[in-house]
Amino acid sequence: MTEKIPLPDETQLAPEIVATLKRLPALNVFRMMANAPASFQPLINFAMSILLSSEFDKRKREIAVLRVAHMTRSSYEWTQHVAVAKSVGVTEDEIARIAVDGPVTHLDEEGNLLCRVADEISRDVRLSDEALGGIKRLYGVRQATELILCCAYFNMLSRFLESTRVELETATPLAKATGPRS
Repeated sequence: MTEKIPLPDETQLAPEIVATLKRLPALNVFRMMANAPASFQPLINFAMSILLSSEFDKRKREIAVLRVAHMTRSSYEWTQHVAVAKSVGVTEDEIARIAVDGPVTHLDEEGNLLCRVADEISRDVRLSDEALGGIKRLYGVRQATELILCCAYFNMLSRFLESTRVELETATPLAKATGPRS
């Protein structure tokens, strides 16, 4: 048996955490975050700021997220975000082109740049001047910053998922989810 951090039982959690979990898609990643009560709500707020409040285009975001998941070899993140990517218009063909070893060169110019940004942040930590200049010219300061923050967040998340060994759910709630439930 492989070592892992267990998901908490609802009886172990504070009522406000349970209430938040009930408003979110039923994902093990959120339940695992609940093992760190002091960080739980800030992490949820941060995730929602990237997924729901950012000006950065959702389709472009998902191309970058999938590339981060591929680069970090996070099967949980990959599987969940394939469903999200499809829901915002990323095609099966594009998904296959993102999941390649080596640089992504078979998307359009913008898609290749998004993957390059995800690669450099995931692998090198720091963007090259060329990649940073490219996204600043293409998206402006705010959206370039949001893209960088998105890639950095999903790098952190993939490391959390893989290190705690979060198991994939039997159903994929993200295929239909658009945000927290009221």
